[in-house]
Amino acid sequence: MRGSVRLVAWCLAIALLALPIVGVLHGWFAADRWPVTKLTVQAEFRHVDMDELRAAVLPKLGKGFFALNLDGVQQAVAALPWVESVEARKRWPDTLQLRVIERQPFARWNEKQLISRQGKLFDAPIGAADAAALPDLEGPDDRLAEVVGFYADVRKAFAGTHLSINGVALTARGSWSVTTASGARIVIGDRDLAGVRLRRFLDVYPQLMAGHDQGFVYADLRYTNGFAVRWPQPAPAAAPATTRRS
Repeated sequence: MRGSVRLVAWCLAIALLALPIVGVLHGWFAADRWPVTKLTVQAEFRHVDMDELRAAVLPKLGKGFFALNLDGVQQAVAALPWVESVEARKRWPDTLQLRVIERQPFARWNEKQLISRQGKLFDAPIGAADAAALPDLEGPDDRLAEVVGFYADVRKAFAGTHLSINGVALTARGSWSVTTASGARIVIGDRDLAGVRLRRFLDVYPQLMAGHDQGFVYADLRYTNGFAVRWPQPAPAAAPATTRRS
C-alpha cells in the first residue's frame, strides 16, 4: 500500500515539474514571451513579392516563440497566387524562416488562367511582357493534359523548320489547330490524322515557301489529298501623285 502511494506521489511530482515545461513549449503558458520579431525569406522573388509575404505572415505573429503556429503560417503563405510550396521554421530566439518555391508558368490557358510546369491551373496576375513570352493553349478544362501533350508533339514536328509554334487550340467538336509565332494559323482537324497531315504539309513546305518571303497566314490541312494555303494580301499600290497647273 505504501509503495503504491509513493509511486503516485512520484508521478504527481514529475507531472508538476514537466507541465510548465511542456506548456511553454506548446505555447499554453507564457504565450507572449520571447516574441518573434525577425523574418527571413529564401525565394526567387520573380513573381512573389516581399510585401505580400509580410502581409500574409503578420496576422499569424504577435505571440511568443513557442506559441507561433507554423502550420498557420505555411497555410497563409501557400494561399498566395504565385506560391507553389512553402516551408516555415523557427530559429531561436526571435526569427521566423521561410523557404518559398514559386510557381513557374508554362503557358496561358483560355486567355484567363496560367498553367504551371507541374501541369496545374492557377490564377495569378502577370505582366504583359511575361504573358507574351508564354504559349497560348485553349480547350475544355477536362482535356488540359491532352492539349499540353499535343502542344509538345507539334513542337517536335516543327523542330526542323523555321516555324515556331506558340499556340494550340482544341474546339468543343474535337478539331485541332496551331498558331505560329508570326500569327499564321494551321487547322489540322482530328488528332488521329494529325501525324499524317502534318508530315504531308511539312514534306512540301520548303518548296511551298519558295518565292514567298512573307510566309502564309492560314493553312487548312483537312483535305484528303492535300491542303489549302492563304497568302497575305499585297499592299495596295500607292496612287500616283498629281500636280496642278494654275
